[in-house]
Amino acid sequence: MISCNNKKKTKEETKTRNLEQHSLKEIEGNTYGDDVSFMKDYVDIIELTDDSNMSIVAVSAALQGRVMTSSAVGAKGRGYGWINRELFKSRDTLDHINVFGGEERFWLGPEGGQYSIFFKKGTEFTLDEWYTPKLIDIENFTLKSVSSNKAVFTKKASLKNYSGFQFDLGIEREIAVLSKTEIQKELGVNVHSDKLKAVAYQTTNTLTNLGETNWEKETGLLSVWLLGMFKHSPNTTIIVPYVQGNEAKLGKIVNDTYFGKVPSNRLVAKNGVIYFKGDGAFRSKIGLSPKRAKNIAGSYDSKNGILTLVKYNKPKNVTDYVNSMWEIQNKPFEGDVINAYNDGEPEPGAKPLGPFYELETSSPALGLKSGESGIHVQLTCHIEGNETSLNPIVEKLFGVSIEEIKKAFY
Repeated sequence: MISCNNKKKTKEETKTRNLEQHSLKEIEGNTYGDDVSFMKDYVDIIELTDDSNMSIVAVSAALQGRVMTSSAVGAKGRGYGWINRELFKSRDTLDHINVFGGEERFWLGPEGGQYSIFFKKGTEFTLDEWYTPKLIDIENFTLKSVSSNKAVFTKKASLKNYSGFQFDLGIEREIAVLSKTEIQKELGVNVHSDKLKAVAYQTTNTLTNLGETNWEKETGLLSVWLLGMFKHSPNTTIIVPYVQGNEAKLGKIVNDTYFGKVPSNRLVAKNGVIYFKGDGAFRSKIGLSPKRAKNIAGSYDSKNGILTLVKYNKPKNVTDYVNSMWEIQNKPFEGDVINAYNDGEPEPGAKPLGPFYELETSSPALGLKSGESGIHVQLTCHIEGNETSLNPIVEKLFGVSIEEIKKAFY
């Protein structure tokens, strides 16, 4: 006889399996070429490549110079970015956010708090009052220059925060596809093996204070916030190394309370590495403070042999990062520098945004004087191969084996 609690658990597990299986069919049916061909019916797409024409990246000026997807083996290869085909097909524009997808999009923080740019002054911190600024949601960026492996986009705009301060700002976003030699130089790992396929691109994101007033803590600061939406799978584990040490000195290892505490069968922190499920079956988010975060995060899909890496320029001894929690904050500059998000039903029976999973990084809070600029650089890399070929890379970058990743939740 099954107890009531077990019946409930069985129903939840069945629903999760069905969601995973349905979504996985969609993922496995789309190549990079399929996704790009589809998107070209709705938005402009610029394709950047390396000299081999196998590492290929699709970018859209209509969506803020967003990297939509990429492939390590040309048009017929797997597309790594999650694309919201349903929203594209609708040709609709939504009020709160337009989740078109894409594996690296340019955003600005903070999201919540008294210096938020997602809430108007005096409103409550609820989903009904939350609006993504159109600047980072549906507005075009201007294509400044383009070559076979690089594109540069620019934008001038103004934003007003929750406290009423207006930011007059300029944005420049450069996207460059890296060769295998450049990948090896940036990551310190060898990807030249015939058993490995790799694509990597680096974005240089510059934010400039174009106003006459300095940006000060007392009126709020902005940060560059880069978010990547990737295709989830039941076999995908997000891996984030962290600085080990005393909580009294470094703070808690991981912030796991964004959407309610993450269950222990979905989030494990041990021996300097955080493991977080990227299965798109449970809405949850984690974050690491600048004292805990290192300059790299990633994920591993054990079924398809895909290692995804995100590396960014983390400045030393800088601890002021904007806080995006949805509340009036006592500590508005003690936010996270790395975040990871796993999509799923926002409430029982409700439709998920994707599903997908995300890897995110942020610049420090940018206290820029008039005319000054701040820069946030991020490298995204996908490497496909068998476990034997990928394991030395995983061990060097994360200090654990692929076998340890596969057994993290068991």
